[in-house]
Amino acid sequence: MSEIAPKHQQQEQQQQSAVLKPGTSAPDFTLHSKPGESVSLSRFRGRPTILAFYPADFSPVCGDQMTLYNEVLPEFEKFNAQLIGISVDGVWSHLAFSKDRKLRFPILSDFEPKGEVARNYGVYRKQDGMTERALFVIDKDGIIRWSYVSPIGTNPGAEGILNALESNAGPREHG
Repeated sequence: MSEIAPKHQQQEQQQQSAVLKPGTSAPDFTLHSKPGESVSLSRFRGRPTILAFYPADFSPVCGDQMTLYNEVLPEFEKFNAQLIGISVDGVWSHLAFSKDRKLRFPILSDFEPKGEVARNYGVYRKQDGMTERALFVIDKDGIIRWSYVSPIGTNPGAEGILNALESNAGPREHG
């Protein structure tokens, strides 16, 4: 028994150390947003981008988290930031989830190969076949400026994202 606990702790530490850190260039990707429609991270170069990896459509915490981000979307938009949700669920599940929660931001499917983008960001839970609940704020040049992995059953809220956007914001244009 004493060998199991340290091994489990080592796996958690390895997983945490694999998460991409601030200052790292964000790996580009192209994922399906709808059947026959794809979105690439590079499309948003030139503006801050928020990646919200979440474990599963329709789970209570994920639903609450994405609904909160939908409500806070105007605050993100004040920084000209684009929010993108990502999970390993398929596009049809995402369509139903987005419709059910009335989401106004893209939800991308990291389905095939399963979890490839999450792996590239160091946030794939191989043992569970899903992503961590992880957040990344990427600047307009494609550099990760903030990352956070929340406990899987905890809604991380929006405060950390807003603080990261604020601390990395340049002078805002006034129109």
